[in-house]
Amino acid sequence: MKETVVSGIRSTGKLHLGNYYGAVKNFVQMQNDYNCYFFIADLHSLTTHPTPADLHGNIKHVLVEYLASGIDPENSTIYIQSDVPEIAELYLYLNMNAYMGELERSTSFKDKVRSNPDNVNAGLLTYPVLMAADILIHKATKVPVGKDQEQHLEMARTFGNRFNRLYNTEYFPEPYAFSYSEKLVKVPGLDGKGKMGKSEGEANAVYLSDDPETIRKKVMKAVSDGGPTEENQPKPEPIQNLFDLMKVVSSADTHQHFEDLYSKMQIRYGDFKKQLAEDMIIATAPMRERIQDIAKDDSYLRQVAKHGALKARESAQKTIREVRSLIGFKSF
Repeated sequence: MKETVVSGIRSTGKLHLGNYYGAVKNFVQMQNDYNCYFFIADLHSLTTHPTPADLHGNIKHVLVEYLASGIDPENSTIYIQSDVPEIAELYLYLNMNAYMGELERSTSFKDKVRSNPDNVNAGLLTYPVLMAADILIHKATKVPVGKDQEQHLEMARTFGNRFNRLYNTEYFPEPYAFSYSEKLVKVPGLDGKGKMGKSEGEANAVYLSDDPETIRKKVMKAVSDGGPTEENQPKPEPIQNLFDLMKVVSSADTHQHFEDLYSKMQIRYGDFKKQLAEDMIIATAPMRERIQDIAKDDSYLRQVAKHGALKARESAQKTIREVRSLIGFKSF
C-alpha cells in the first residue's frame, strides 16, 4: 500500500513562485510514488469574504495552474474542497475537542489579528482545525507544507491524537511534513519583508502566469538598499530575500557569482535584478504556455473537477462512516 499524501492551496487568486517551489513542485514529484490528494482550499478562502464571482474565478485559476504545473489527474486526486462535504462534517467533530487557548496561540492567527483587526472571524481562529480535517479525512501520513505551516501540522497531529484518546482507538495516524528536498522551502517576496504571498499585494509576488515584461517590472522595483559598505558584511533582510529568490530560480554558479560580488562590495543591484528577472522568466515559461492552453478548455476542467470529487468523496465517506461509529452515532 502506498502512503497517502494530502495538501492544498487556498483559492485566493493565481499561483505564484512561492506556491510552486514551496508546494506544487513537490506535488508533481510525489504523484508517482504516493497515493496523492491535492485540493483547492475554497472553504479556507471564505475567511477573507471573496465575492461569488471572485471565488469561482480563483478556483479556476488554481485548477488550471495545478494542471499546467504537471499534476496528472489520472495519477493524483485533484478536487475542490467544497465538493467534499464530509470535510466540513469532520471539521465540526474536531472543533468539539479543540480548545480556545491552543487556537489563540497559533502564530498565524496572531499575525492575522495584528494585520487585519477588523476581520477576526471564527474561521480564522479555527483555521488549523479545518486544515486538520483536510488531512485526517484521508488518513494522510505525509503533508508537503511550507515552513510557515509546520505549526498547523503539529496541531493536526494534536487533534488526531486527541480523538484517538477520547474514543480509545488508534484510528487517525500522525501526519508529518514532507518534502523531496532536504529542507522545507520558504520563498521570500519582493517587498523585503518575509514570504511571497497574495495578501501582501500584486507587487510582492511573481505569478506563474505573469508575462516576461511584468516579471521584469516587478523585480526591478523590488526593495533593495544602497549596497554593502564593507567586505563580507551580513546582508539586511530585503537583500537576503533577493539572494534567496535567486537561489531558487537560478543556477548555483549564477548565485555564487553575485554572492562573490556582494562580498567584495562590487555588486550592482541593477545587473543583479536583471539576471534574477530573466531566470524567473525562463523558470516560468513552460507553465505560462500551458496555463494559456488549459484555461480555454472548460469541458476538460469540468471533467477533471467531477472526476476528482468522486475519488475524494469515496475516501472521505469511508472515514466519516467510521468516525461516526466511533463517536457513537448509530441509526435506529
